[in-house]
Amino acid sequence: MKKNYKKIGILGGSFDPAHKGHLKISIEAKKKVKISKIIWAITKKNPFKSKNHFSLMKRIALSKKITKNYNFISIKFYEEKIKSNKTIDLVNYIKKKYNKSEIFFLMGADNLISFHKWHKWKEISSKCKIIVFDRTNYKSKSLKSMAFRKLNNKGLKFIKFKKVNISSSKLRKI
Repeated sequence: MKKNYKKIGILGGSFDPAHKGHLKISIEAKKKVKISKIIWAITKKNPFKSKNHFSLMKRIALSKKITKNYNFISIKFYEEKIKSNKTIDLVNYIKKKYNKSEIFFLMGADNLISFHKWHKWKEISSKCKIIVFDRTNYKSKSLKSMAFRKLNNKGLKFIKFKKVNISSSKLRKI
């Protein structure tokens, strides 16, 4: 039976690997935006990166491991079900599946910088609220980004929080 959630957050990405920064964003979204369910939508491959370090199955397993004590987070791979890796198709699917819920798309400030390059990015922002989490050394660039200027702060909210200075790329270098 499908539970009705008032607010659902989508945190999409390759999670290569998942880390405490992803977890911190999810916890902050729950606390500051009152999101009751957060979906980590793992993608097979980030279209802006050349390759993944870990296999899809390993990334899903690592994501489930790091979130095991957080029952408001669910780990999902939708690309085969929705026959797409585009965020707009994922948002449309989630909106249809949870049609009584308000949908939020969660992203780091680094993603806002290139958000205007995403497929149908303006449509994404019209179908769900974009919640941007500040990341070390990215706030200034993200506030000057085309997406931030075009969206004019409508449907877009910046969340300030105690940042975790970690990234998947830093972890892969360890």
